[in-house]
Amino acid sequence: MRRYAGVLALALVWIGTGAMVAVGQDRAPDPVAWAYGFVNSGPDPAAPPCAADTKPHDCSWPGRPWPDDGKLLRLPGSDQSFTIGQVQSFWAPADWYPNEHPPAPDIVKFGHEKDHLRACGHCHYFNGMGKPENAHLAGLPVNYILQQMDLFKTGGRKPADSRKANANEMTQIARFLTDEETKQAAEYYSTLKWRPWIKVIESATAPKTRQSPAGMFLPLDGGGTEPLGERIIEVPQDTDRTERLRDPHSGFVAYVPVGSVAKGKEIVTGGAGKTIPCITCHGDDLLGTGDIPPIAGRSASYTMRQLHNFQQGTRDNAMMKAVVKKLNTDDLISIVAYLASQ
Repeated sequence: MRRYAGVLALALVWIGTGAMVAVGQDRAPDPVAWAYGFVNSGPDPAAPPCAADTKPHDCSWPGRPWPDDGKLLRLPGSDQSFTIGQVQSFWAPADWYPNEHPPAPDIVKFGHEKDHLRACGHCHYFNGMGKPENAHLAGLPVNYILQQMDLFKTGGRKPADSRKANANEMTQIARFLTDEETKQAAEYYSTLKWRPWIKVIESATAPKTRQSPAGMFLPLDGGGTEPLGERIIEVPQDTDRTERLRDPHSGFVAYVPVGSVAKGKEIVTGGAGKTIPCITCHGDDLLGTGDIPPIAGRSASYTMRQLHNFQQGTRDNAMMKAVVKKLNTDDLISIVAYLASQ
């Protein structure tokens, strides 16, 4: 089994004040902390307290400030232009390619500023592609989205890592939305088509990275690589277009351990004597059947933490808990590496 030990990992970690500190470690005590956007199990604090009446974004860490200088920014293939303040707006985020999707409902476009409830399009984009620290919504079945929102609301879907603050924010979003708003958002995202978004590279090394407050790894400006070990590191294809410009056309690269894709295929398609093959429920093409969601070509980090949540019992689904019960970390890494590659 591959081990991630004896490797000095350096990351930039956001603490509750929004300041950055350098954190080093010799061994990662939590073998899947990376799936939640962290280098190790500490010393990062738990997510902010999130009582039932706490406004959604107040449950999350403050993001990087982007002072608005009034300059208009543009992206290739878009006839739109926005200032950095408009791009990064929580309540009316820039929609770079409005002709590529149907008219979005107000909850997707604006959220609720009075409730500190960010627009769905801010995190998940207007095309539903999203980023590794959140869910990819494009093409998910309506009923599946509604089921997951209900689980957030009732406490049946929580992160196994208590530092995953934007998962707490989703719990509050589910509680603050009206039933009609939830339905409108689900129906909107279900109509969108998924497209290739993740490039998988088998490698013994990965770029040295820093952490965003939401839990996304970003390559260090100075470059360099470090041993990958028993991890998957997912980074933007273009850091500036993802982090600053929030470009919904700019995808991601997932660095996965050498040999993991082939091993993952064996488990996904045949079970490898340890579990039910994924294709049994999700279809031979892994694009889902009925209300069962597609799992091909989606973020490896996202899929990994969901499988870990099932294992730890923080996400309710009796079938999936049985599926992952006998799988070890190496198995899970291989499964998500293969799925992301499809």
